[in-house]
Amino acid sequence: MRSSTARKGDAVTTGLRIYLAGPDVFLAEAAAVLAAKRKLCAEYGFIGVTPIDSEADLSMLPKHAAALRIGTNNEDMIRSCDVVIANLTPFRGPSADVGTAYELGFARALGLPVLAYTNVAGSLLERTRDALGEQVKERPGGGLEDADGMVIEDFDCVDNLMLVVAVEGGGGRVVINSPPADRRFVDLAGFEACLKLVVEQFGMGSEQA
Repeated sequence: MRSSTARKGDAVTTGLRIYLAGPDVFLAEAAAVLAAKRKLCAEYGFIGVTPIDSEADLSMLPKHAAALRIGTNNEDMIRSCDVVIANLTPFRGPSADVGTAYELGFARALGLPVLAYTNVAGSLLERTRDALGEQVKERPGGGLEDADGMVIEDFDCVDNLMLVVAVEGGGGRVVINSPPADRRFVDLAGFEACLKLVVEQFGMGSEQA
């Protein structure tokens, strides 16, 4: 595992670098939420790395070129980290943010430990049924399908099975939290639980854990 040192004011934090994947970047209060996550990381002896930490100047780039730059910068930041914590809270639908899903899989392919949390309880099947409503039909051979005749995933998982495999396959865990609906994207109890799991898994971090 890499060990890095970061200085914030007069404080020096030494420890694992943790990439913070999630749809947090789309929040109106994105900077404040990510700052709170970085602060929690520091309190546990870790260095939080977020998608908005890149200092690349995108102002003169066309939109597509800017998108490519953002993506490659995020990949580079993930490569620089030791662990990924992914926010799998459903985003604009019954499942996790697709960008977060990519970053989670990218980290898994690199061999990085991945932990995750979601602030919405229940299974992917339950949320899919709620989202599709009457479009959900029983299949003649068993199971369920949507209006296009495509099978609806049902493996009693909190999200798509490959996301769960990416976390649990490497020894991680998906923490399920249930804050009030109006706090589902800002509540950090599940995130902090993941930090405690990192401490348990690697034996590194502050005494706060």
